[in-house]
Amino acid sequence: MATAYTGHFRCVILSARQLIFEGEVNSVFVSGDAGEYELLAYHYPLIGIVAGDLIINWEKRVPVKGGVVKFFANECNIMIEEKESAVPAQA
Repeated sequence: MATAYTGHFRCVILSARQLIFEGEVNSVFVSGDAGEYELLAYHYPLIGIVAGDLIINWEKRVPVKGGVVKFFANECNIMIEEKESAVPAQA
């Protein structure tokens, strides 16, 4: 009987203002300049442009205006520009 591989990798998502996410994940789904792809543990090293929302472990959505993703040595670092909030900031 075949078993599914469930490797983990470290993922850090940052914006210029704050740490958005940090932790061990199974997958990150990215819409990028080269299409849509899913990053899994031990993915081939890459650097790319993020052009849409990120989905972590097919559960948590991170709204993204744009950004850059780097996957190397089983660690994923993503620097994003956050989407504008629907609620205006208070002065």
